Amino acid sequence: MDTTFPRLLLQHADQRPSAPAMREKEYGIWQALTWSQMAQLVGQLACGLHQAGLRRGEHMVVIGTNRPRLYATMLAIQSLGAVPIPLYQDAVGAECVFPINNAEVRFAMAEDQEQVDKLLEIRPQCPQLQRIWFDEPRGLRNYSERGLAPLDKLIEEGDAFASSNPDFFRSEVDKASPDDVAAMFFTSGTTGNPKGVIHSHRALLDRAHAGAVFDRLTEHEEVLAYLPPAWVGQNVFSYAQWLACGYVVNCPESPGTVMIDLKEIGPTYYFAPPRVFEGLLTTVMIRMEDAGAIKRALFHRFMQLARRVGPALMDRQPVGGFDRLLYRIGDLMVYGPLRNNLGFSRVRVAYTAGEAIGPDLFAFYRSIGINLKQLYGSTETAVFVCLQPDNQVRADTVGVPIQGVEIKVAENGEILVRSPGLLKGYYKNPQATAEVLTPEGWYHTSDAGFMDASGHLKIIDRVKDVGRIRGGPNDGAMFAPKYVENKLKFFPYIKEAVAYGDGREKVCVMINIDFDAVGNWAERRNLPYAGYTDVAQKPEVYDLIRDCVEKVNVDLAADEKLAGSQICRFLILHKELDADDGELTRTNKVRRGFIAEKYQVLVDALYGGKSEQYVETQVKFEDGRIGKVSATLRIMDARTFAPVKAAA
Repeated sequence: MDTTFPRLLLQHADQRPSAPAMREKEYGIWQALTWSQMAQLVGQLACGLHQAGLRRGEHMVVIGTNRPRLYATMLAIQSLGAVPIPLYQDAVGAECVFPINNAEVRFAMAEDQEQVDKLLEIRPQCPQLQRIWFDEPRGLRNYSERGLAPLDKLIEEGDAFASSNPDFFRSEVDKASPDDVAAMFFTSGTTGNPKGVIHSHRALLDRAHAGAVFDRLTEHEEVLAYLPPAWVGQNVFSYAQWLACGYVVNCPESPGTVMIDLKEIGPTYYFAPPRVFEGLLTTVMIRMEDAGAIKRALFHRFMQLARRVGPALMDRQPVGGFDRLLYRIGDLMVYGPLRNNLGFSRVRVAYTAGEAIGPDLFAFYRSIGINLKQLYGSTETAVFVCLQPDNQVRADTVGVPIQGVEIKVAENGEILVRSPGLLKGYYKNPQATAEVLTPEGWYHTSDAGFMDASGHLKIIDRVKDVGRIRGGPNDGAMFAPKYVENKLKFFPYIKEAVAYGDGREKVCVMINIDFDAVGNWAERRNLPYAGYTDVAQKPEVYDLIRDCVEKVNVDLAADEKLAGSQICRFLILHKELDADDGELTRTNKVRRGFIAEKYQVLVDALYGGKSEQYVETQVKFEDGRIGKVSATLRIMDARTFAPVKAAA
């Protein structure tokens, strides 16, 4: 699209001034902000920031949850030709130091006291950080820090400037070019320091438009913005596509009320990582296990029908008349109320991405009439590379290349992408830019995969993570850790898994159980426990998880290439992997190398043939306190199976 974000805002404000642009739930009531009100607010903020000294090309940090004034601040920054940098609101202060110093940030907008405290804590390490504005004043009344002020004051100053300079805002917006830098997103920094991904207005809006065309999105969509704005996926769904399409973005009251707000809004366009869909299904199944016998029997009977004919109905395939009638009855009695309870009664398009989603989980949602699909993309590609057409949805692919995208597979199996949505480069890192962008414009995704016969893309793993088993009966067999981990995570009792095997003679795995699912399972069997660490080491829980592991091994045995990746030994960790402890990235991807170093004693025990191992781990609690968790972990062997030979 040959435009910029602020121009699109003004276009909507001119053409649809009284239409709602955003809603925010405050004190239990949804408050709407129209396009004209949003444009006025952005103009006031832009004038205020200009008065404060923000200049074209500078960077400004925005940190907080989804709020209309946070999005308005980003638009105001862009209106002046400056560059917003959203940071993760759940990141600890130390994680913010590198982005702020790397981008030479002088100004920041913080949502509330928590974010202000974080910025003030790191200010000695970021001496150039001059001004901090906050949106929510609660708890900040007695703060007297240099350069700290409420956002309301900035708006007042901007309004006064705008009154005497009425043409300033629009003239600044008109100066921008679609090829100017629109935003910078810092990667999760799985290895080394994070990298600042630079995107232009043209790149972000081109992909937003391509995705909208693909799924026929209009200004009538309703979206719930609840994921971190610092994550490019949330930014595209709730910011780029919001302005490209003109639909309504709804901001929940708090992270704790997201599920309630989801039901109240009833979004038509929805995105969530697999973990969210897994959690929703786990909650449903737990509630059904606690339901009465008749209700439970009715649910399971109609779900059997749904799994058999639901996906075919979603894909517009032929289904017998009697089955259609039964499905309509099921929709009236089970599927419809279930969709409504989940908040998906109006969903027309739902997407998941980031990790593989289990085929059973995928089939469940599609079977009850939710159009759940997968997409493929990354921060560097402005998200949209491949999407699944409505009638070609499969759990084992990530869709077809959409408008403007070219894909080719390198000799080593790496996926290369050429697209209008590619990054301009990594900020102050020409070497890293040269490593991922070829002179011909191809982006190295670092993902291994292939295009199948129907033109859909299949992703196996990260190229660098695909290894080989060395020694033993499976010497030379391919090992794809993420593929193995994802198969384990398809089970509701397993929340996270970390697999090792490259350069070793067998595959061993560390597992995090899903505490809610396993806790409910234990309670229904009258199995007492005193918390996560206790229940994780119960013999009965180990038997439960071993059954899951062996089912994965059966699946792997049927795959000629990956039969050698079957899991030989496993243990259940004594604590949940946590981003605050450095074990996960802020986008909840496992940091396999870091975990191997941190838990080297456990890796050695797995491969050393031990049956148990004592471990003590330092953890950081939510209130900032440091503590220790210790336990003697059991280590269990799992059955492996002979590879299934393909029929001649």
